[in-house]
Amino acid sequence: MLTQHTRSIRRALLATALIAAPLALSTLPAQAVTGTAATGTTYGYTARLDIGHGTRACSGVLVNAEWLLTAASCFVDDPAAGLDVPAGAPKLATTATIGRTDLTTTDGVVRNVVQLVPRTDRDLVLARLSRPVTTVTPAVLATTSPVTGEELRVAGYGRTKDEWAPLALHTGAFSVDASDATTTTVTGKNGVSICAGDTGGPEVRVTGTQAQLVGINSRSWQGGCFGIDTAETRTGGIATRVDDLGSWVAAQIAATRVDDFNGDGTEDIAVGDPKASVNGQSEAGLVKVVYGGGKGSETLHQDLDYVPDTAEAGDGFGQALASVDYDEDGYTDLVVGIPSEDIGAVANAGMVTILYGSPDGLGKGKAALNLVQGTGTGDILAAVSEANDQMGAALAAGKTAAGEPYLLIGMPGQNLKGYVDAGQVFYLRGTTNVKIHQDSSGVVGVIEAGDRFGASVAGDANNITIGSPGETVDTAANAGMVTILKHTLNAAGIPTAVASIDQDSDGISDAAEPEDLFGASVSTVAYRPSGATAATDSIIAVGSPGETLWVGTTSYAGAGQVLTLRVTAAGTVTQLATVHQGVDGVNGASAGGDGFGTSVAVANTAPNASGTATTMLLAVGVPGKDIDTATDAGVVQTFSLLGAPGDSDHWIQAGNERGLPGTPGASQLVGTYLYATPTHLWIGMPNGPSERGAVHGLPWSNAMGGTGATVTTYQPGLNGLPLTGKAFGMAIG
Repeated sequence: MLTQHTRSIRRALLATALIAAPLALSTLPAQAVTGTAATGTTYGYTARLDIGHGTRACSGVLVNAEWLLTAASCFVDDPAAGLDVPAGAPKLATTATIGRTDLTTTDGVVRNVVQLVPRTDRDLVLARLSRPVTTVTPAVLATTSPVTGEELRVAGYGRTKDEWAPLALHTGAFSVDASDATTTTVTGKNGVSICAGDTGGPEVRVTGTQAQLVGINSRSWQGGCFGIDTAETRTGGIATRVDDLGSWVAAQIAATRVDDFNGDGTEDIAVGDPKASVNGQSEAGLVKVVYGGGKGSETLHQDLDYVPDTAEAGDGFGQALASVDYDEDGYTDLVVGIPSEDIGAVANAGMVTILYGSPDGLGKGKAALNLVQGTGTGDILAAVSEANDQMGAALAAGKTAAGEPYLLIGMPGQNLKGYVDAGQVFYLRGTTNVKIHQDSSGVVGVIEAGDRFGASVAGDANNITIGSPGETVDTAANAGMVTILKHTLNAAGIPTAVASIDQDSDGISDAAEPEDLFGASVSTVAYRPSGATAATDSIIAVGSPGETLWVGTTSYAGAGQVLTLRVTAAGTVTQLATVHQGVDGVNGASAGGDGFGTSVAVANTAPNASGTATTMLLAVGVPGKDIDTATDAGVVQTFSLLGAPGDSDHWIQAGNERGLPGTPGASQLVGTYLYATPTHLWIGMPNGPSERGAVHGLPWSNAMGGTGATVTTYQPGLNGLPLTGKAFGMAIG
């Protein structure tokens, strides 16, 4: 236990905490106070943090490819007043330089810090990085407490004896004085001190060639540090213990990510109503955003100052939505498709707007990015808006396995080489801005009228999938096809084609038939096979809602079905299952016009673990299903993506035990609009029973057969949402 004298020292030190020197780099040779400068990759897991563009500096420690440990005191205005750091995006923009022990070099990497997860019992936060670090080996947490008298090695990028902000990582030896439940006191050997800017740096136990992270620099007397009164000679300091936090760190790293537009650490959701009137303009469209944690809501439309363009009749703002932290600042950004937007006199050319997240919500920070053909960069700049292109009719966004954000923009109405509605897709990632169509390098297929390539798009960390439901296969019109590509660019600078799949492809069940509409809906999720160390594979669900099914000698046109495909890291594509209401064990009976597979949504509820039958999930919309006398009432069915469909089938209709509110009604078309996150299955019901529509979030435990978990409902006129709109729930993101 610390003595009363030590506790008094600790309180006093709070007032002079070493949270950092402003970043004014010295040109003098870097030296520790009396220690040594780190060389090569030694202590390469130590990070240098720039907080607030030079406002302050700290150090940190890489403990996972995407996570640092550092001091909470680095992120508060006044450490003496408390160490309460809000969870979520840091208040001040923060970058971390990792693996660059000599700052004059280009070694290592630079990453944004996008999320803070604080401890409430000690001076410590976990900080998530914008992208994984794959070139630096993380530090290993110790599992035993520091012992009085043992030696620890301390590292940091703080001041030295004669430098304000040195250009190299420096280290020194310290002796452990005492420990309590959360801290350790240390004293520098041979006059070595922990200086301003070293806060958050590692204190490690070195045994042979093995180094274990015991603590994080917190406070120090700073004797001998640059700028400190020469009368101060004490070299003692306090470290925050981490040796007892292995399970906490692991749990936070494995936690499910959520969309967070305002960076407060709670889940937010956006819902489109493209048929809503705005300032008298019929079907101009709007999007309502609900901020988690009781932070309220806002309504987005094109008559707001911070949303580009102007609300006009028939624009359909919000017909498609996607979300990703596109600018990697810690705030989720919202991508809005406006496929019926007129560009000048060009009707229904379409455009896409990215509204950036900020502490005050969407659109309140940096200016929106408007994507219109003929503007910007790359292939979008080189393109020309044409009537009925429908740019933004389908959207998908996410991050690659390397953590780089990407965006897919479907344009199913694009005319190519004189072929009407051939369709194409724009793919954006970093400086890449390219178009993909059926004449693209490596893509199987031929540009034809009515293919509608890009009518559906989906992506995960490994692969992207593009549906062309109008594809003619042999002589079967509108049989449909999907194209699978990986994010790696080929020699032509576009994503590398993996396979093009239709129902006549080898290994694919059934056969391509007219009006199958294979690829009318697609959804994909990364999959980590058992025994693998990463989610290297993809599982893709492909809906063919026009599929004709036979029961005995009776055919049911438009009954619909779904195929699930697995794509391995090597690019091998195999069919996992055929799913429809005639499969053994699957609820319901096929009927004409059911439209099974009109929408599909897949999810991995444990994205950081090996995929299992209970974590890899599929939801299928069946909007044409009649329930008793309610024609086209619609249902949703859920399955596991792994194993036989009949082993895990669950039926969701309005009013049953799964928790979807309401009662089945004619033309409600439940299942037309689905959106899946790792925590919830969201079902849009713009066609009633609520007059203006509603969305309902079912926890996956409910959706997969359980009962009792709270269902979240958002509806115009309830819980603070304004009573406006017409078809709330036609898009969810």
